[in-house]
Amino acid sequence: MSLGRTVKLNNGLVIPQVGYGTWQAAPGEVEKAVEEAIKVGYRHIDCALVATGIKSSGVPREELVLVSKLWNNSHRPSDVEADLDLTLKQLGTSYLDVYLIHWPVAFAPGKDLFPKDSNDVVKLDESAEKGGPSIVDTWKELVRISKETKKTKAIGVSNFTVEQLEKIITATGVTPAMNQIECHPSLIQPELFKYCTCNEKGIIITAYSPLGNNITGKPRVIDHPEIKRIAEKLGKSPAQVLIAWVTKQGFVVIPKSVTPERIKSNFEDFELSDADFEEINKIGLANQVRSNIPYEYGTSWPVDIFSTPEEKGQPKAF
Repeated sequence: MSLGRTVKLNNGLVIPQVGYGTWQAAPGEVEKAVEEAIKVGYRHIDCALVATGIKSSGVPREELVLVSKLWNNSHRPSDVEADLDLTLKQLGTSYLDVYLIHWPVAFAPGKDLFPKDSNDVVKLDESAEKGGPSIVDTWKELVRISKETKKTKAIGVSNFTVEQLEKIITATGVTPAMNQIECHPSLIQPELFKYCTCNEKGIIITAYSPLGNNITGKPRVIDHPEIKRIAEKLGKSPAQVLIAWVTKQGFVVIPKSVTPERIKSNFEDFELSDADFEEINKIGLANQVRSNIPYEYGTSWPVDIFSTPEEKGQPKAF
C-alpha cells in the first residue's frame, strides 16, 4: 500500500503525493484502468476522459482529487471557460481540484485538436503582436475563473520553464499552484526545481513520465542497468525506485500504467535512502535526455518551448 503522504499547494489545498496518470492511455482501456487505480487506493487522478471509470469505482467524488488541463486550441480567453465546461461535462463533475494550462503554446483556434498545414505541421495561433493570445492572456483568464466561479479549486500550468513562469507571475501577481513537468533522473533541472520550490513561490512540481518516456524513441532511465541493479538490491521494481526518487524531493508523481499488477505496484511507494538517491542522481546526470519535445513529434509543433538544441531556430513559446 501507499505510504499515504500528501502535499499542500500554495493555496492550502492538500493532495495525495502519489497519483495516477492517464497520458497516452488508449481510449477504451483508460476507463478500466482508472477504475482499477481507484480501487487499489489512488485518490489523485490526472484526468483523461475517465467519467465511466470514476463512476464505476464507487468512490464519492469528494474523496478524489481530479486534475485536468486546458488544451492548446482553446488558449484564447474567450474559449477557456467553454473548454473547462466541456471537461467538466465529460468527467461528470461540477468542479476540478486543479486546472492547468497544458502547454505554453497556442494552436490555431477551432474544433481540431491538432490543426495542421499542408506539410503536416501544427498550425499555431497568431502571435500576440498580431492579436493572438499570449500565455499571460490565457493565465489571466484562469485566474478570473478561479476567483469568480467554483469550477476549480486551484490553477496551475504544465511544461512551463522558469522564464515562462516568471512572465505570468510578474504580469498578474498570481503564482501557479502546480507545474506538471517531465521529471525523472535523466532530466534533472536544478534551476526549475529551485525556482518552483522556493518558499515565496511554493509551486508544487508534479512529475509525469517518472520512468522515462519513449514517445520519440529515446532511451528510458527505467531500462538503465544500474537502476535495475539498485532495484534488485532494495527488493523493489525499477518503477518503484524511480517513483521513490521523485517523492524524495517532495514532488508529486503520476506514474501511468493500464496493467492491474503495475497499477498496484506503482502505488506501493517507499522511502529512498540518501545514499541511493545520490547514486541515482549520478546515473541520471550521466545520461541526461529530454524525451518530450513537441518539435520532434511526427506532426511537429514549430515552436521553441525548452530552448533545446533540437528546437533551435523556432519561435519562442510565449
